[in-house]
Amino acid sequence: MASEGGGEAFGIKVFGRIKPIKKPYAGIEVANEEHEDVISFNVPKQESDGLINNKKELFQFKFAHIFPDTTTQEEIFDVVARPTVDSVLEGYNGTIFAYGQTGSGKTFTITGGTERYSDRGIIPRSLSYVFEYVKKNTDRDFSVQISYLEVYNEGGYDLLNPNHEASRLEDLPKVVLMDDGDGGVFLKNLTLNTVTNEEQALNLLFMGDTNRMIAETPMNMASTRSHCIFSIYVTSRPVSSAVIRRSKLHLVDLAGSERIKKTNVVGTLLAEAKYINLSLHYLEQVIVALSERSRSHIPYRNSMMTSVLRDSLGGNCKTTMIATLSADRTNVDESISTCRFAQRVALIKNDVSLNEETDPKILVEKLKKEVERLKHELALATGQNAEDGPLPTYEIDKCRQLVEGYIADRDPESVLSLGDLRKIIACFRIFKEIVLTLRASEVSLRTNPPARSHEAGPRAHDGRDRDRDRDR
Repeated sequence: MASEGGGEAFGIKVFGRIKPIKKPYAGIEVANEEHEDVISFNVPKQESDGLINNKKELFQFKFAHIFPDTTTQEEIFDVVARPTVDSVLEGYNGTIFAYGQTGSGKTFTITGGTERYSDRGIIPRSLSYVFEYVKKNTDRDFSVQISYLEVYNEGGYDLLNPNHEASRLEDLPKVVLMDDGDGGVFLKNLTLNTVTNEEQALNLLFMGDTNRMIAETPMNMASTRSHCIFSIYVTSRPVSSAVIRRSKLHLVDLAGSERIKKTNVVGTLLAEAKYINLSLHYLEQVIVALSERSRSHIPYRNSMMTSVLRDSLGGNCKTTMIATLSADRTNVDESISTCRFAQRVALIKNDVSLNEETDPKILVEKLKKEVERLKHELALATGQNAEDGPLPTYEIDKCRQLVEGYIADRDPESVLSLGDLRKIIACFRIFKEIVLTLRASEVSLRTNPPARSHEAGPRAHDGRDRDRDRDR
């Protein structure tokens, strides 16, 4: 379906994932319907602690799919991430973000665990998938860059800054939002690292994860205290083409919401929790504004996180959300709150279009070659550059280099521009010399195949023995 912006209207897909625990709450049920799943929370009035509506006992929410607590990381990637990564490789922008309360499994879903190889999350699996795709598709030239942004207490930091580990956080240069002149934002002090293989990318991911702000809280032994956005930028173009595609994939691990009354954190943890809850509140404001189509103003600029994710929410991007849910009885109210947020996100429509443009440098270069070719053709037709006498040796050597370069060039549309009739004749002679040399080599191989030393020896020896026997 076409949208007002000229692109395709694409609804945000919302998935749910239930975290495995020893004793899940019996009041949570999942029903599989025709095209979606429905999760139900049965909350008797006497069990409500006042944080939800006491007049209602049954809460139901619809998702594209709800993954049970037995779901593997590979299944999550195949269903949630693979379609988005495929779109990015085709030239569309993509975003996958995890949302839920602290300790519900967001970081495990996005980044993965460290105990087993099978616990790899969406980020490392996406990197493997991208470079496997690049290796297979040799008809296109690819360039891949990555960045890793941390938003801690509303300040932006580059997790791939080489000075991160040796410096205090306050001494590092902050990532600053700047207007790019086209209505978007530019992130100053955020490095883009070019990577050519999976190993380089994974090493940078490991370095970034090592630099993240993590602390122990009553809800989580290793709670991430910041929002993080791991971005993969893909640039590609067909060989010999000036049409270039630029796309980006944001993989977002949001810090978990916390009820301070429940966690009883103090000091630094309390300050972090306030910033986390405030930024999530601003994110919810943006979601609510986008879901209400009559709203003309969307408060993206209220926080750094919403400014960075402007394209992902209501912009040119194929966005997917995975809501991580805790099945613990004490966390039912937070899980219901997460589901309510997810339902609002599902109402948002993004204006998606292919990010395709003509590279001016390549186009200018092709036009220059075309002009040069036309000049040479005109010179040959009019005889303007006709010269007498043999071609100098150094010019013949140049012709040989041109011919060899032309043969080695992968571009099927490449041309050999000469302009001088003597050079054209010399190049044809060089071509003929190369062809005759190759043919002679083929004939030599057919008439004189290489001897097989391990087999010829015994056969010859056996023949001599038979001759000796006949003589006797």
